[in-house]
Amino acid sequence: MKKRSIRKVALVLLILLVAAIILYLSWGTYRVSPTDIIKTLMGRGARLQNAAILNLRLPRMLVAISVGIALSTAGALLQTITKNELADSGIIGINAGAAVAAVVFISLKTANYYSTLGALSVYVLPFLATAGAGLSATLMYLLSSRNGIKPRRLLLIGLGINAGLNAFITFFTFRGGVGDYNRVLVWISGSLWGAGWSYAKIIVPLVAIMFVLVLLNYKKLDVLNLSDGNATSLGVQVDKERKRFLTYAVILAGSATAFAGNVSFIGLIAPNIARRVVGPFHKNLLVISAIIGVVITLVADAVSRNLFSPIELPVGITISVFGVPYFIYLMMREN
Repeated sequence: MKKRSIRKVALVLLILLVAAIILYLSWGTYRVSPTDIIKTLMGRGARLQNAAILNLRLPRMLVAISVGIALSTAGALLQTITKNELADSGIIGINAGAAVAAVVFISLKTANYYSTLGALSVYVLPFLATAGAGLSATLMYLLSSRNGIKPRRLLLIGLGINAGLNAFITFFTFRGGVGDYNRVLVWISGSLWGAGWSYAKIIVPLVAIMFVLVLLNYKKLDVLNLSDGNATSLGVQVDKERKRFLTYAVILAGSATAFAGNVSFIGLIAPNIARRVVGPFHKNLLVISAIIGVVITLVADAVSRNLFSPIELPVGITISVFGVPYFIYLMMREN
C-alpha cells in the first residue's frame, strides 16, 4: 500500500481516536464538556470535574486503552502464527486459561474483592492470569506439535481447549455461592468496572513495553507470513520464532484478561480490519490494529457504562454484539 494512503488511514483513525477519548471522558451521569476536560487535565477543573475525570474516568480509560492494544496485538500475533485470520486469544483458549486462574483467585477472596483489593493482590492477579494463559498456550502447543506445528491444527486444538476451560469456569462458579457466581459472571463477561490508578500503574507500562518489543520484530513476523519452507530458507527458525511470539501473545492477553476479564473479539476484529486497510506488513499492521482496538474498546466501554445507566453492562458483551456477526462473516469467507 502506498505511503500516502497509509497516512490518510492513520489520520482518519487518529481523528476517531480523539473523538473516542472525548466521548469517553465527557459521557457519564455527570457530563463534562470538551473544554472543561482540557481545563481539568491542565489542573484547572472544578472539584466535581476533578473527581469525575481524574479519579474515575481517566484511569479507567488508560486501562481500556492498554486492554485494546494488548488484545489487538495478541490477535495479530496469533493470526500470523497460525496463518489464519480467525485466530484470537479469546477464541483459542488463551483468555480462558487466564480466566480460570483469575476466577480461582477471585473466588478465594472476600465478597468485597474489588473494594478491598490490596497492594499485594493487584500484583498477584496479573501474574496468576498470565501463568494460566501460559499453561493453556503450552498445552495447545504441545498437543499440536506432533510431526511439526500445523497452524490449522493449532487453531482447532485451541478451540477445543477454549470450550473445555469455559466449561470448567461454569462448573466452578456454580459450586460457589450466589455472590461468588454473580461477581465471577461479570468478570468473565469482560468488565472494566473498578479499574483505577492501581490497575493503570501496572498494565500501562507492561503493555507499552510488550508492544514496542513486538513492533521491533516486525520483519520476522513478515517472514512468518510466508510458507515454512520459504521462511527457513531466509534464515528464520520457524518453530523457535512461533514459540517466542506465542509467549508475547500470552503475556499481552493474560495481562489484559487479569484487569478486564475475558474480553473476546478485539483480537479478531482489529487485526482483520487493519489488514484490509493497510495490507499484511506488520510495521503498519500492528500500529493500525492497535489504534482500531483502542477505539473499539473505548466506544464499547462508554456505551456499556452509560447506555443503561445506572446499570452497567460488561464491556465484553457489547463487543460481542458486533464481534459474533463479524466472526460468522469471516467463517463464511473461509474456503
